[in-house]
Amino acid sequence: MPVDKGFAGRVYPPTAPYEVGREKLREFAEAVGASHPAHTDADAARSLGYPDVIAPPTFAVVVAQRAEQQYVADPAAGIDFSRVVHADERFSHHRPIHAGDLLVSVLHVDAISERAGLAMVTTRVEIADAEGAPVSTVVSTLAVRPEDS
Repeated sequence: MPVDKGFAGRVYPPTAPYEVGREKLREFAEAVGASHPAHTDADAARSLGYPDVIAPPTFAVVVAQRAEQQYVADPAAGIDFSRVVHADERFSHHRPIHAGDLLVSVLHVDAISERAGLAMVTTRVEIADAEGAPVSTVVSTLAVRPEDS
């Protein structure tokens, strides 16, 4: 089944809150080689004015991919994740993510086009805190190979 271009412009409902935990941030920082103490040591983060340990900038992808799952898991969308390659990922941060945050995300399917036989899907995830204040925006472009390749 090809990618359904009719999904362009779709906005999904807000996700359930994602609680950011210290251990998740430590594990992610270790996995990506983010060695600043503010990612793993609450006292170091507080000495810099943060309420708790802060996430490396790319941690927002963890939250964004949970929202993107709404689209990818919809059989009508025509996304076979085994045929997907990330073509681009961009982050805009309004403030650092920190341990204790409760984050809610809204997924937007901004564009679906075709290039060289690939379906190019651009999504945008707006991440906000529990009060609705913006935290981060994650824009992803997925290249989806057709079934016959």
